[in-house]
Amino acid sequence: MTISTTTHLNFRGDARAALELYREVFGGELTVVSYRDAHAVQDPAEADQVMWGQVVSADGFRVMAYDVPAATAWDRGRNAFYVSVRGSSVEEVTAYWKGLADGATIRQELAPSGWAAAYGMLEDRFGVVWVLDVLTAP
Repeated sequence: MTISTTTHLNFRGDARAALELYREVFGGELTVVSYRDAHAVQDPAEADQVMWGQVVSADGFRVMAYDVPAATAWDRGRNAFYVSVRGSSVEEVTAYWKGLADGATIRQELAPSGWAAAYGMLEDRFGVVWVLDVLTAP
């Protein structure tokens, strides 16, 4: 038996743009179902927002997202979670970092650390905090 987890991100109107960015950065297939597509429109202004979306890459990257309807309480919050991406090389992680860094707030610059060949933390332009590092042999 195996189990896997997928980070599910909640937005207020930015899910499609966020998923498109993550597809650009990590590659893979983007799937988006709007409230209109699912025949689940509660507010006509939100019909084209994301009811369910995901990016899945052959490398193992997977993230899901949706737009929380205005009728549902939602707060971006602070430090509620981080998305951790661990790569096998500095070059691989640096490419992801560069893609996510556009418009981001850098919390910890990507650089060598005492526990990894590279480690960095940033909050992307959608408010999602990403921790990127390189797998280090034990």
